[in-house]
Amino acid sequence: MNTNQLGNQGWTPERIGNLNGKTYVITGTTSGTGFEAAKILLSKGAKVVMLNRNPKKTADTIATLKQELNNNINVLSIQMDLAEQASVKRAAEEVLKTVPQIDALLCNAAIAQVPTQTFTADGFESQLGVNHYGNFLLQGLLYPLIEESKGRIVTVGSMGYNLGIKTIQFDDMNWDKNYSPNSVYSQSKLAQIMCVYELQDRLKKEGKANVKVYACHPGASSTSLIKTSGSLMTRFVWQIMKLTPLVQSAEKGSYPELMCATEPDLDQNGFYGPTGRNYWTGPVGECKLEPHAKDKPVMERLWEVSEKATGFQWNF
Repeated sequence: MNTNQLGNQGWTPERIGNLNGKTYVITGTTSGTGFEAAKILLSKGAKVVMLNRNPKKTADTIATLKQELNNNINVLSIQMDLAEQASVKRAAEEVLKTVPQIDALLCNAAIAQVPTQTFTADGFESQLGVNHYGNFLLQGLLYPLIEESKGRIVTVGSMGYNLGIKTIQFDDMNWDKNYSPNSVYSQSKLAQIMCVYELQDRLKKEGKANVKVYACHPGASSTSLIKTSGSLMTRFVWQIMKLTPLVQSAEKGSYPELMCATEPDLDQNGFYGPTGRNYWTGPVGECKLEPHAKDKPVMERLWEVSEKATGFQWNF
């Protein structure tokens, strides 16, 4: 579908029909865009499976949603920490056991601007470990059910993909030599986006037309992402920015991932998000993706490195 058909308003959730009988799996729903996406999908009658790290926050979130929508919403919660490959495996196993179909997996959770180099349980640099390796493994483990359901995989990237080095730093994936919060965040988001288009290519090659894979970004939206992991200065600047028209609501920030999860006949080659200045805010539609994000030799090598790091071979 050509996003110009959306008119001046761009894509909005009014376009979503009744979702009774549909199931969406979303990571990171206790705040920000993940919470808003879950709320909108539930309000349209969908079943939502939440994958969150913190059970207490999840329980509060579900209570809030029941209050705001109604007590009969169809919501299921499974504990998962993207920073631990073992936790991702356990959660995926539980999803496969308890959920008969996945109409879309929305990889929404992320960490950002971690001030100093830290490592996940598996020894990965934390931003790459959570944002890229965690999601890479989750997508691979849930892929068979998504394929059976003729479902979708939606990766929430970020315009940050365009801010750091314009390739993957293969010779030092943990950034031991030149760690900086922003460069590494940018790297993790570039890796996520590259794997969307590499997965598309691999599915095409295998003749698998059942699964559609999309990349989007939320623009500059008012979420807790920086509040929870950024340094004091970053957080201070962000709090001020949030009061300006440069930043939109978390609800609007959820539109791109909802569009990618539900809009029929959406072109997989696109990169979707707010189309206003700097792609920070504005009507949701297709954004220009810089060519380095589709650098084929880098994408192929990243895929191999990711399979090796996670010890997981995708099985098409």
